[in-house]
Amino acid sequence: MQLPDLGSSLPEVALRTAIVYAFLVLAFRLAGKREVGQLSILDLVVLLLIADALQNAMVGENTSILGGLLAAATLILLDRVLKAMTERSPRLRKALEGEPRLLVRDGVVMARALREEGIGDEDLLTAIRQHGLERTEDVHLAILETEGTISIVPSSSTAPAERKVP
Repeated sequence: MQLPDLGSSLPEVALRTAIVYAFLVLAFRLAGKREVGQLSILDLVVLLLIADALQNAMVGENTSILGGLLAAATLILLDRVLKAMTERSPRLRKALEGEPRLLVRDGVVMARALREEGIGDEDLLTAIRQHGLERTEDVHLAILETEGTISIVPSSSTAPAERKVP
């Protein structure tokens, strides 16, 4: 199947950029939740190579400043429109961002959830330590949030004692 070459006029640059944007939103949604700060070296290399590989797909032969600015403006506009749409539509937000995912309940690790979300045991233990706990047994709930962070609710036996104010 041969896809049409859309050319490189300014309207075609905008259309090409929109197609690339839509593809990347879908691809990263399927790739799973990952906070930018949690990117590994391999993740960063993939992102850089994707950016380089798709740059020509967006602007084609149009290497003018105007073509590049139009591609950037199209990306910003599409991002704003998509964000506005997800704020207004819970169904779209759920489709694009997913839902929080339970990773640990009462000290028991949900191995299947970790595997499906692409989270390693060490990533989970790091999140637990960042919340001041030492072991998974100290966790009442660990939840992978939609933006990629891991929230930890300590078990009542390891929760910090309440400070009494005189």
